[in-house]
Amino acid sequence: MTNERKQTVAVVGAGVIGASIAFEMQQRGFQVTLIDKGEPGRGTSYGNMASIALDFTAGSGPATWKKIPRWLMDPEGPVWLRPSYAPKMLPWFLRFIAAGRPSRLRGIEDAGMNLTRRALGDFRIMLSAIGAPELMTEEGCLAIYETEAEFAADRGHIELMQRYGVDFEILNSGAIRHYEPELSPSIAKAVLLPDNKSIRDPYQLVVKLADAAQAAGARFVSGVVRNIERKPAGDAVVLLEDGGRIEVNSVVLAAGVHTRELAAKLGEPIPLETERGYHTQIMKPGISMRYSIIWPHRAFMVTPTAGGIRVGGNVELAGLDAPPDFRRPRLLVRHAQRALPGLKIEEATEWMGHRPALPDTIPIISPSSKMPGVWYATGHGHLGLTLSATTAQLIADMVMGGKPTVDMTPFRITRY
Repeated sequence: MTNERKQTVAVVGAGVIGASIAFEMQQRGFQVTLIDKGEPGRGTSYGNMASIALDFTAGSGPATWKKIPRWLMDPEGPVWLRPSYAPKMLPWFLRFIAAGRPSRLRGIEDAGMNLTRRALGDFRIMLSAIGAPELMTEEGCLAIYETEAEFAADRGHIELMQRYGVDFEILNSGAIRHYEPELSPSIAKAVLLPDNKSIRDPYQLVVKLADAAQAAGARFVSGVVRNIERKPAGDAVVLLEDGGRIEVNSVVLAAGVHTRELAAKLGEPIPLETERGYHTQIMKPGISMRYSIIWPHRAFMVTPTAGGIRVGGNVELAGLDAPPDFRRPRLLVRHAQRALPGLKIEEATEWMGHRPALPDTIPIISPSSKMPGVWYATGHGHLGLTLSATTAQLIADMVMGGKPTVDMTPFRITRY
């Protein structure tokens, strides 16, 4: 694009998805305006588990939803539904169960893996472009199992990785501590995922993306987006709550779970819910870790990141407005100390954020079906960081009128 005919685009949301899109589109010659009510990276992206996870697993399916009643009854289970929010969650749950039918599950897995299989390469390109390749570690991730029964229960995940050619290695007890000496001898088995890298500081990643976009000519606007309108001439107008108006050729809605309200105003409601996630950031953990670890049976991770060790995971279903329940991260810390007996909890902070979750666990990366020039990039669930660079490339391809190398049909907004 030349300066004389440079296209303008507003990206709503300055988390890792929005900042990645803003940087990619500015690099491709667009004039970008990045909009957020807060500073870049201070929302949900601030507290993610810093993991580039290439082993996509569909959230639904018989193996998962058959466990839900037991999980919901267990105060220490990996999923917690606040009773007062249950009626609002019912339609979402029904869609979630429907997405797990065998006739749909394979298609969802194919779609998810089509994104994650290119995520690491896209991420390396993005980090190189912003001059920060050091933000990604070279170590992988260890999935740990305390018993053979736990490992057997994860057989479906192992088979999925085999089917899609994901690189992994099964480790027995003696080999586990060669990779991560801090792990307890009680851990009977582990799966090494060498390509599941970590980010050294996910907040700094978003800051660097936003800074790089602005250094290339993008501008950042602090404000709350009230609505999107279309002018008769064809351009879009982003309306801010303070009365501001931003006129652009195109708009990308990448505001996480808050995209839900804007989509409804455009006449295309989407079943976007918040899976509230917690973490504890420990700055004096008393141990040093090389690998991130994930304990599938207990649904949490421990990652060396942000200058310390972060413990997080689980899912709480309670909507946007309920106050945090910090019993959740404290439970996860107790589980982490079982896996890592030397872990100390000193200089620790607790945090809660809102993962944007769709019932079929794959994102919406799609043009609007109602308003030309509006695009969606939301609903990445637990894979926002993982898919940020890939989503940015796909959105930029589509806005420019090109044909992405990935079949985008599964990610269309009209699937609901």
